[in-house]
Amino acid sequence: MQDLVKESFLLLERERGSRDGWHDYSFVVFPMAKAYEGFLKKLFLDLKLISRQQYFGEHFRIGRALNPNLPKRYRSGWVYGKLVDYCGSEDLPLTLWGVWKKARNQIFHFFPDHHQFISLGQASRLIDELGGVMEQALRGCRLA
Repeated sequence: MQDLVKESFLLLERERGSRDGWHDYSFVVFPMAKAYEGFLKKLFLDLKLISRQQYFGEHFRIGRALNPNLPKRYRSGWVYGKLVDYCGSEDLPLTLWGVWKKARNQIFHFFPDHHQFISLGQASRLIDELGGVMEQALRGCRLA
């Protein structure tokens, strides 16, 4: 995960020094967003909110597990509810979810009616936000 974080910062610095003007700088955020996904899975494993099988398997989905609006019929093994219980409030889980949506889902996916293109400045802010929320999670979950 650390290599992915470094890669985003290297891309950010490279693009700041470039004369190219890209339409979308999502590619700068991708490695950091991938690291965030790995971080969350590892966090959930360390907190015993998911099993080793889920951690190493191909079927566990952060977007489903962390979604606070998941319909009740799909909540078997729901990480969000377990995380709220562990943290004693919804503050941190909602923050983790919000950053997931903004810096991962909305960056990775194409939405026909929405133009999810980001500037270099927005990419920089998202990278900082991802780093900040990971630090916050370590402190908030008493793992630091």
